[in-house]
Amino acid sequence: MSDLHSVSRGDIERAAGVLASGGLVAFPTETVYGLGANASDPEAVARIFSVKGRPTDHPLIVHIANVDGLERWASSVPKIARQLTEVFWPGPLTVLVDRAAWVGDDVTGGRSSVGLRVPDHTVANAVLDSFASLLHDQPAGIAAPSANRFGRVSPTTADHVRADLGADVDLVLDGGPCLVGVESTIVDCRGVVPAVLRLGGISLERLAEVLGALPDVAGPTARSITSGMMPSHYAPQARVVLVALEGLFANVTDQTQRGFRVAVLAPAVVAGLPDEAIELEPAGTADNYARVLYDRLRQADRLGVDVLFVVPPSPDGIGAAVVDRLERASAASDGE
Repeated sequence: MSDLHSVSRGDIERAAGVLASGGLVAFPTETVYGLGANASDPEAVARIFSVKGRPTDHPLIVHIANVDGLERWASSVPKIARQLTEVFWPGPLTVLVDRAAWVGDDVTGGRSSVGLRVPDHTVANAVLDSFASLLHDQPAGIAAPSANRFGRVSPTTADHVRADLGADVDLVLDGGPCLVGVESTIVDCRGVVPAVLRLGGISLERLAEVLGALPDVAGPTARSITSGMMPSHYAPQARVVLVALEGLFANVTDQTQRGFRVAVLAPAVVAGLPDEAIELEPAGTADNYARVLYDRLRQADRLGVDVLFVVPPSPDGIGAAVVDRLERASAASDGE
């Protein structure tokens, strides 16, 4: 769990007050920064969509203070959801369950399900606790997609948030860089067999340890019931091309000779690249790759890169989520 960084108790209480009064607060979690609003306030939730430029039929994830919130936000809590949340909450896991009757269409995109998560970040948890105390016996949840404009790369620092949203957010809490760096894993717990709708901070291997077998990974049609599934969610302005290390030199040389501004992102330093190519700081291990991925994609845009060649990590553990995001970024670059 992260510490409070530069966030004071007064900042936490101010954030809770802003949320309770219908405002928007950008806050850190262990995955990415979220753009938060009172999930029980339709007008506040509508501001999220307006500020992000996000289609209103895209469901939002509701962040809750603890596992007890499952009972208030869900019409029923499946055994699978209980198993997973016992182990992985607080943490980068979102469970999809049938929503309680009172939960509004504005949060769920009109769907019968709701995604719930308890984050593992001291700032986020402190805001949730303080916010809940202001609502007394009312269900306290913060609807919070990533704190960026729709179609932009997710933010993993407060500076990313400010660069994207500027004055359109009422308060930005700076909790330092996110420690996981990719979004939460989303598991649909409503069926007999759990289905992973989005790869993320909890790996398939770790889920299998709890479930006794690898869960299904849902196809594109099923994934439409949850948030953050469009390729453009993960794409920088540069064209992203995934390439194996052995093919990197030829591809980079070809594009630099054609006059394109080219950058390279790889797990380790690559020797012998053309002088014209920009080598971004190596991403390192899969865990570190996840932490720095979105910052490197944003860096490529700041440098005015036309083509970003990426050597992905091994698709094991959290590496699978990194590869998933890179494949989506590549698909968006190709116009898919």
